Amino acid sequence: MSLTNTLIEITRLFLPSLNRKCSHSKIRPDIEQGYCPDCGKLIKNEWYIARCSCCGVKIKAMVKNGEIVAQEHFCSNCGSEGYKIEKLDQINFIDINFAALMKKEVEEERFCNTTKCWQEKTIETPKLLVQYL
Repeated sequence: MSLTNTLIEITRLFLPSLNRKCSHSKIRPDIEQGYCPDCGKLIKNEWYIARCSCCGVKIKAMVKNGEIVAQEHFCSNCGSEGYKIEKLDQINFIDINFAALMKKEVEEERFCNTTKCWQEKTIETPKLLVQYL
């Protein structure tokens, strides 16, 4: 373990308030989505791959500051500096060495907490009763 990793672990141990954002490290990469056991949020795994914009050869991709970028600065096939990022629907074993995994939080739908009920039938017309929880 390097000195910087040791310092990071000591900082996380003694100052947990600095570690506010969950890294979702317990979400397996082989599932499409799941709930994080640490923070309880729904997490979706998205795989991305980088390709040379000139010849289309796969380039190793990585996540840097929340963005997908190519690991190399130029294409090993044609020497071009340009690349484009493609989102993969499903990861396969051929692309696993080139792909980058990004774990994104999914916003769940909010449901309205309104309960509706009606009075029993009487001579009067039934009235709608609304109760807000």
